[in-house]
Amino acid sequence: MKDYVFEIQLKVRDYECDIQGVVNNAVYQNYLEHARHEYLHSKEQSFKELTDQGILLMVSRIEMDFKKSLTSKDVFAVKLRTEREGLKLIFFQDIFRLEDNALCLKAKVEVIATVNGKLSRGEVFDNLNI
Repeated sequence: MKDYVFEIQLKVRDYECDIQGVVNNAVYQNYLEHARHEYLHSKEQSFKELTDQGILLMVSRIEMDFKKSLTSKDVFAVKLRTEREGLKLIFFQDIFRLEDNALCLKAKVEVIATVNGKLSRGEVFDNLNI
């Protein structure tokens, strides 16, 4: 599962941490989503432009396994790869703290698409080359 197709580096901001001094678990979903949007941009696709065309990409399921906590000022990478599974596009996303290359989070994000209000059978993902 090391065949990543995209990577983005980010830095933990103080307000993302909870009273225990670690990144709040809900914030990790923001990191994952940001990486997926940037991945689309790297493929010359815009989430907004797709929406304007009647193509809605929606998360249908997320699995997250927390391994190690990120803390304030940590610099980390969100790496991803994709895989087609029926009508879904699966994003396998891992977060690594760069200082020690520690795996902090493993996620599996299932995405579906509707085109003009109708559920796509997945061909939209092939057409978008994502």
